[in-house]
Amino acid sequence: MVEFESRSEDVFRAIADPTRRAMLERLTAEDLTVGELAEPLDMSLAAASKHLGVLEGAGLVTREKRGRERVCSFDPSALLTVRDWVERYVGFWNERLDALDIAIRESRDD
Repeated sequence: MVEFESRSEDVFRAIADPTRRAMLERLTAEDLTVGELAEPLDMSLAAASKHLGVLEGAGLVTREKRGRERVCSFDPSALLTVRDWVERYVGFWNERLDALDIAIRESRDD
């Protein structure tokens, strides 16, 4: 359980930042180099690499050396921890929405 919580915290921390979410979004379409990821975000390679380090630490990105370049790939498996966390609340929200539906129907009948 502690490992799950630690991994979850890393993933949530990683996706909390809009810059890192933008990087992940681009990586869902294709593998990119650090420079390609940094370019539209108007940031230095060092700053982009730092963001990628957080994503890599959370297990969301892998980096592979291809020739002289470091190519980044998206690994969606780490997002399973987010899905699992959200699923714990599905029953709660279903109950609340069902109760709201009933209340709306009853108010229409009055």
